[in-house]
Amino acid sequence: MNRAFNRKKDKSWMHTPEALAKHFIAYNVKFLGHTEVDQPKGTEVVKDAVRKLKFQKHIKKSEGQKIPKVELQISIYGVKILDPKSKEVQYNCQLHRISFCADDKTDKRIFTFICKDSESNKHLCYVFDSEKCAEEITLTIGQAFDLAYKKFLESGGKDVETRKQIGGLQKRIQDLEAENSELKKQLQVLEEQLMIAQVPPGSSMSSKTPTDIFDMVPFSPMTPLVPLPASNGSAPPPPARPTEISRDLFGAEPFDPFTCGAADFPPDIQSKLDEMQEGFKMGLTVEGTVFSLDPLEGRC
Repeated sequence: MNRAFNRKKDKSWMHTPEALAKHFIAYNVKFLGHTEVDQPKGTEVVKDAVRKLKFQKHIKKSEGQKIPKVELQISIYGVKILDPKSKEVQYNCQLHRISFCADDKTDKRIFTFICKDSESNKHLCYVFDSEKCAEEITLTIGQAFDLAYKKFLESGGKDVETRKQIGGLQKRIQDLEAENSELKKQLQVLEEQLMIAQVPPGSSMSSKTPTDIFDMVPFSPMTPLVPLPASNGSAPPPPARPTEISRDLFGAEPFDPFTCGAADFPPDIQSKLDEMQEGFKMGLTVEGTVFSLDPLEGRC
């Protein structure tokens, strides 16, 4: 391991002071993770942390998990670890809390730094895989330390308190953004549950009555007829139920001469009935004499 802050002073830094003071230097790396360490500095301390996280890396690979990619933003205010796509800040390590930074000379892809957590006050070692740029990233963090120290001397120490206040505000903003994101997720889940509750089971949102080629609803004997409302707006009377008609042994309707009208008989039968009815009327009384129509008497 090699500590970044032991760079010889007769060599120039890699970046301009303005790039780190007014902006930041970004690197895309793989994040192996972080682990708690007992000491704020030391080569053996970071070696143990790297071995531990490399072992966890092999376990994740064997389980089919990929090492997440992150973006590092280095400036005189600290090192930010962001999601490369959403740019969401995952960790914000303020520069005055970073106590040690080193790259691995045996594996030029690995570099680490130790930072004191602002909430738990524990020392955490962050380990990264940088695709053979570990030394460059380590030197960039060292240059940020050098510029921050010069600015501290120029401001008489007042700048440290300002950075602390800014760091506290940044942490508060980060917590609020995470809380806002969680609330949005919960709101989306509630909206989905409300939509499911409003739709009755077995129904379809896009159901439509099928029609024929003339865009008319086909008649179905199983479909109940719905009466149309009357012209005056009142509800129409319910349809009358047909009276059940009894039938004889052969399935025909029984004959009832008292309920059948003239239109119930064929023409030939109806004419004979009419003649019989006229004869019956003429044979009752003739000039006051009563006639008997009984064939058994045979006389008048």
